[in-house]
Amino acid sequence: MLTSSSSSVPRLVVAAPASGSGKTTVATGLMAALTARGLAVSPHKVGPDYIDPGYHALATGRVGRNLDAYLCGPELVGPLFAHGARGCDVAVVEGVMGLYDGAAGEGELASTAQVAKLLRAPVVLVVDASSQSRSVAALVHGFASWDPEVRVAGVILNKVASDRHEELLREALDSVGVPVFGVLRRAPQVDTPSRHLGLVPVAERRADAVAAVAAMAAQVSGGCDLDALMALARGAGALSCAAWDAAEALAASPPPPLPVPSAVAGAPGPPLRPEEPRPRTPPSSPSRGYPQDGPRVAVAGGAAFTFSYAEHTELLTAAGAEVVPFDPLRDEQLPEGTNGLVIGGGFPEVYAGELSANEPLRKAVAALAESGAPVAAECAGLLYLCRELDGLAMCGVLDASARMSERLTLGYRDAVALGDSVLAAAGERMRGHEFHRTVVEPGSGAAPAWGVRAPRRRVEGFVQRGVHASYLHTHWASAPGVARRFVERCRTS
Repeated sequence: MLTSSSSSVPRLVVAAPASGSGKTTVATGLMAALTARGLAVSPHKVGPDYIDPGYHALATGRVGRNLDAYLCGPELVGPLFAHGARGCDVAVVEGVMGLYDGAAGEGELASTAQVAKLLRAPVVLVVDASSQSRSVAALVHGFASWDPEVRVAGVILNKVASDRHEELLREALDSVGVPVFGVLRRAPQVDTPSRHLGLVPVAERRADAVAAVAAMAAQVSGGCDLDALMALARGAGALSCAAWDAAEALAASPPPPLPVPSAVAGAPGPPLRPEEPRPRTPPSSPSRGYPQDGPRVAVAGGAAFTFSYAEHTELLTAAGAEVVPFDPLRDEQLPEGTNGLVIGGGFPEVYAGELSANEPLRKAVAALAESGAPVAAECAGLLYLCRELDGLAMCGVLDASARMSERLTLGYRDAVALGDSVLAAAGERMRGHEFHRTVVEPGSGAAPAWGVRAPRRRVEGFVQRGVHASYLHTHWASAPGVARRFVERCRTS
């Protein structure tokens, strides 16, 4: 699954003591500032965040990629990084939450600190200095000394009020020998709007986002020592890993396991019978008019469905599919010859009225699902397949009703497939992440997709004919066979 022996791309990690310190502003501004110098900058984000990589892509002109040690396993962090950074002059990795915060109850797993260690990358700590002066030295000293394997190489001071404030902060940090790579003053013009699940995605405010990224670049260029930061990145040294490759990952992945009763896998709830197998069309007999060289998989995009990992499309393509994007807000029909459908996450609740008004596409999605074609839907995709969302008609593929809720559901999940589906065989384990403020009230006619163990034992999602719909966001690089299984079902269903 690896294509080379090492990666020596200069790199650094932008981290912080806590969320809200200014990581995204600094990381995105640094990416844009270095790109403006003519450098090829590889953008990365620690954790399952889908929104920040959109701003990173705008800043660099390259796909923003996630590095998630929980979803993909620590062993894939280096290879996925090398894959994204191939051919670049420098890589900037934005951290998640506080430097040492990771998966709940799992120690350092999925933390920025763990990723920095796996990448052998120096860390620049972004400190919100708005309400402190000399205390900044104690704060930074604590973060720098907490784990000797994490190299906190310096700080960027954010939200500094005045020249005198800056002087006090620098004096304090001099006393503990921590370099200051930059000082940023308060600048509301670079703030990006937020709502119930974080920043508003780039796809929903592109013109404003372009201006915001330009302002971030100007602020970082004016307040940070870019030469010193590049010198720091060059000192990261070589990684003893090779680049991930979708085709090689598929070739190396084991075939799907034989179905087993869900009770054997320890899933909560009563045992469920796997879906009855349907007659399979021989691969030599194409159905629904797909090209001889591979089935056509439509992937939802646009402003309502912005959550996706680049590796999913790469794996589908490597498995032999022709991937065709479409926008459910604008397109009234699925791409011609669609054999399978992938609908990722996003904000359908924000666009429920427009999605509901596009009745021709809703009917086309329902007809495709009724035909038995493979449909994979995550979170927002699940809501779109429901009968209704906040009282507005959706596709009606699932006998379920969805509504907004005040309660935030957030966290990593360890799941097991309760039955055979287009994505997994019964008993297969997969890790996922939930992040939503909606509730789905199921009706009848579908079996659950996953048994989830923590934080409480429950069943989750829907499997119905060729449909697999769930709240769980998953990263297929951790299980490349998912893409192969989906494409094969597109060929034969």
